[in-house]
Amino acid sequence: MSRDTWIITQSGKHFDFLNLSPDAICIEDIACSLSNLCRFTGHVQDFYSVAQHSVHVSYLVPPEFALEALLHDAAEAYCNDISSPLKYLLPDYRHVIKSVEEVIATKFGLPPMMSTEVKQADLVMLATERRDLDLDDGRPWKILDGIEPAPFLLSPLNPRQARVLFLQRYNDLRGAHHGL
Repeated sequence: MSRDTWIITQSGKHFDFLNLSPDAICIEDIACSLSNLCRFTGHVQDFYSVAQHSVHVSYLVPPEFALEALLHDAAEAYCNDISSPLKYLLPDYRHVIKSVEEVIATKFGLPPMMSTEVKQADLVMLATERRDLDLDDGRPWKILDGIEPAPFLLSPLNPRQARVLFLQRYNDLRGAHHGL
């Protein structure tokens, strides 16, 4: 039985997992999807989106890494947000998401590998989310050894607010990135 290998995005584009193209990617689709994806597979008291997480990460890095940080989870707009423990068990998924990440990097002029600065900021946000979203059950998270949370408190936004915030940040960064 033959299956389609594409999804239709909010903008009406067809995103084909077997024929990846930068032309199938647009920032509005990424913002829409990430603002509707809840972090921690939804296991939080209040909805907290991947889009809001990404905006926070973009403010925790030096300015030259901010666009990369904002888009560090952009592939999840097409592949969904899967928890790290499950992702580890799914090598085919890891291969697909890596391919999508590469196309997104090409589309937005990002480095092929995530920078150390963005990885560090992502961990700081994870520590912050653990603290502020009541995810700390007293068990240590090895990945957070030596990582301190950010000096601000999270206030989860609804999807529409997160989408607007994400697009505003993107537009601000693209203007700064292109000297506009």
